[in-house]
Amino acid sequence: MFKQASFGFNTFHRVLGGLLLATTLMLGGCGLLPEVQDETAGWSAQKLYTEAKDNLNNGNYERAVKLFETLESRYPFGRYAQQAQLEVAYAYYKDNEPISAVAACDRFIKLHPNHSNVDYAYYLKGLANFNDDLGLLGQLSRQDMGERDPRAAREAFLAFKELVTRFPDSKYAADSTARMKFLVNALAGNEVHVAKYYLKREAWVAAANRAKEVLKTYPEAPALEEALAIMVVAYDKLKLADLRDDAQRVLNLNFPNSPYAKGVNTEGKAWYRFW
Repeated sequence: MFKQASFGFNTFHRVLGGLLLATTLMLGGCGLLPEVQDETAGWSAQKLYTEAKDNLNNGNYERAVKLFETLESRYPFGRYAQQAQLEVAYAYYKDNEPISAVAACDRFIKLHPNHSNVDYAYYLKGLANFNDDLGLLGQLSRQDMGERDPRAAREAFLAFKELVTRFPDSKYAADSTARMKFLVNALAGNEVHVAKYYLKREAWVAAANRAKEVLKTYPEAPALEEALAIMVVAYDKLKLADLRDDAQRVLNLNFPNSPYAKGVNTEGKAWYRFW
């Protein structure tokens, strides 16, 4: 009995020793692997910024982002760090990363509300949300901005509006104003698109309300013509003659040559059925 127990004890120690030896060899082997060298080690803030800017200008956006972020982490204070925060937003924007670009702009605006270039941060935030390039899917479906989810358009409009309001003399103000006009038309078009959807499904109240929103919020938008026409149809279907006639009167007054000005009581197929 004693010899059998002794044999088991010795076996256990041999196994344990083998495990310890293997672990030692593994740990030792790790030390034989070449260490990954950070080429930016010891670089000054100016050197990091220059290299990041060069990569940005050459279209190496991911590399530029990494270098700008390295610069900020190593040298968190000073003009290079502030500029890096703004440049990284632009790098994200150019790399088609609008969410990251907007987040970087918001961060810069929050940290430096009185910075001399904060107007550019608002402008860049607007650009990141403003996207009139629909890509292949949008081209195939002939979709315009008025038929898309309006959230990004609203965010872009608010960013441009903030810029124009706070910095009317900014060199970005004129372009921001032009984009705001485009966005107003797009947002009004979105309301009309939804109103037509309800009209096709004979949801008259919903159609009238969405069309009325255009009249209330976007009275200068070209989409107002269709919105008024939708209101005429919806109120007629709801047997609200006074509201129908009011909408028809406004339509005729503002758009006398409109194809919708003929009214709803026409023979044959109603004009709005082409939707």
